[in-house]
Amino acid sequence: MKRFTKNDSGFVCAHCGKVVEPLGYTSRNHCPFCLWSLHVDVNPGDRANECGGQMEPIRVEPDTKKGYVIIHRCTKCGEIHRNRAAHEAKVQPDDIRLLIRLTAGKQ
Repeated sequence: MKRFTKNDSGFVCAHCGKVVEPLGYTSRNHCPFCLWSLHVDVNPGDRANECGGQMEPIRVEPDTKKGYVIIHRCTKCGEIHRNRAAHEAKVQPDDIRLLIRLTAGKQ
């Protein structure tokens, strides 16, 4: 079974309501404005998870290979996911101020 499915469609953020455009090179899985996500994937991009809860960004960890990794916790079931930040994206980059604030442990 494939562990990654490219699913780079735009969406309206369920948390802040802003329109999020596709990245163009991989699956966008969180809002670049508020960093919230939805618990919709079993494997990245497959949209096979029935939970559907909102994923709160609880912290950000710096990563020497990936830049930043956002740690999300589902507000419905409590599951934790690690997602690569898109702070260097050409289209709607992640809010670097939010990433830094979450790296420092502040929300």
